[in-house]
Amino acid sequence: MNTLLLIILIIIVLEFLLELILDLLNLKARKQPIPTILSDVYPPDRYKQQQSYKVETTHFSLFQNSISTLAIALVLYFGLLGTLHGWLAEFNFGDIVTTLIFFAIVGFVGWITSLPFSVWGTFVIEEKYGFNKTTKRLFVVDSIKSLLISFIIGGGILAIVTWVYHLTQEWFWIIALGIMLVFSLLANALYSRVIVPLFNKQQPLQEGELLNAIKDFGQRIGFPVGKVFVIDGSKRSTKANAYFTGFGSNRRVVLYDTLIEKMSTEEIVAVLAHEVGHYRKHHIWINFGLGAVQSAIILYLFGWLAQSSALSIALGFESANEPVFHLSLLAFGLLFSPIETILGVFTNRLSRTMEYQADAFAAKHNQGKGLISGLKQLSAENLSNLTPHPMYVLVNYSHPTLLQRINRINGE
Repeated sequence: MNTLLLIILIIIVLEFLLELILDLLNLKARKQPIPTILSDVYPPDRYKQQQSYKVETTHFSLFQNSISTLAIALVLYFGLLGTLHGWLAEFNFGDIVTTLIFFAIVGFVGWITSLPFSVWGTFVIEEKYGFNKTTKRLFVVDSIKSLLISFIIGGGILAIVTWVYHLTQEWFWIIALGIMLVFSLLANALYSRVIVPLFNKQQPLQEGELLNAIKDFGQRIGFPVGKVFVIDGSKRSTKANAYFTGFGSNRRVVLYDTLIEKMSTEEIVAVLAHEVGHYRKHHIWINFGLGAVQSAIILYLFGWLAQSSALSIALGFESANEPVFHLSLLAFGLLFSPIETILGVFTNRLSRTMEYQADAFAAKHNQGKGLISGLKQLSAENLSNLTPHPMYVLVNYSHPTLLQRINRINGE
């Protein structure tokens, strides 16, 4: 066995074991008593349902991760990716077309194999606990749309990046970084206007108490709220959400209809005050800058390591006399994943700090009481875990726990 392949397989196994340990710790932590300040989140029957939901979703996730880890390990061990490239190379499509077809096949196989898990998760688990509102027809349409969007947008970016790589490996990482950053900005600006309408209807929030309260709050803090839209999230799930999107004068507020149905005006305004806090603290641009630095490091390392054919050989193309872009890209991603996990711990910690800052902004503008009530309401509606294990939070949580947020808002 190739030494580099052995390292990749060890990494895959270790990552699986890490996820397993964290999930088991988190399951064990659910038996802790509920803190007094959170005693009003769930009625007894609802809390039993939350506990059952947590156990079932965790077991399902562990089963899915076990299957996918085994499948990936077998594909790598038997060199099937290298075999696929060798077969495609016989057609002499050219570098860019070969890369696109290679990833299209890999992506489609991954989509097909994950489909049964998506079906079970949606129509069995989510249905059992009253979350699912998706019809079978809508599920099929959504799946096909998502697949096509991935092929169109992902394929377009991949084609450009592949072309740049073969054009100039020396400057590849800089040009590729520029492409990714431009796409990231466009995606943020156009997501709600281009992608969301393919899946959901968005309608302006009607005149009334809620719209007036939102605009009044914006005027009081000198943050004029432009367009406020309501999205029909209830046609897929009962879970609630709200978000800001876009930049500057193009920003808009998007509220899920489920949020409006389940929360009071005071709670919704407080949740939006939290989101305004992210804007006022420039968190979007901080995250963008940090993401750019991280992407630059990753692309530079990839550009350096991809000059060797060792990565291509590790994935089963043993006759590689020169590096194969798409094989090198996959091998690098697998090798880099432990570093990505470590970086994720730090980025999650930073994200949790930003959440505290956004909460503090809302509290500073007299929205602390409404925010606490709203956070409790969201936790109850989404069957959120009230007692997660600290290690699980450290690695996986981008937001502080409900208890931590309430204590911080209360100045404790």
